[in-house]
Amino acid sequence: MTSTTPATADRATSDRIGRLQLAALIGTIAIAAVVGVWAYVLPREFYDHFPSFLGEWISQDGPYNEHLIRDHGAQYLALGAASVTALIWRSQVVYRVLGIAWATFGVLHFGYHVTHLDHMTPADGTAQVIVLAVAALLGLGIAIPPRRTGPTPSKGTHP
Repeated sequence: MTSTTPATADRATSDRIGRLQLAALIGTIAIAAVVGVWAYVLPREFYDHFPSFLGEWISQDGPYNEHLIRDHGAQYLALGAASVTALIWRSQVVYRVLGIAWATFGVLHFGYHVTHLDHMTPADGTAQVIVLAVAALLGLGIAIPPRRTGPTPSKGTHP
């Protein structure tokens, strides 16, 4: 017979990934793969055309700088690698640290762009704010642990 102690229950919860966390991790991996690879491998094309189907946001905000674009791609690839690692190395501590990293980047990135919309069309500005808000919220989604479920009493035991 296997008994569940508070320590083993805590460990089971700490290794378990919640649905929100999983969805947020997958979202960050997808964003990191697209933005990171595109910016790092094809910086000029990223500058000229990102995000393509929603508009061309980067080229509207200052002159081309290959170093800056590649660094931005590298940063996304680094965060994406950490998200992939979190899928493999499941721990609520890892999720919280990763969520804090993604949320910090996302909030600061959002903060810059939301205060620099005057050069964009209203449609581009609105789309950019929505996309960046979602990206920032993914970090919070990673950091929020799953609901804790209390231990269920075994048959034949009385409280």
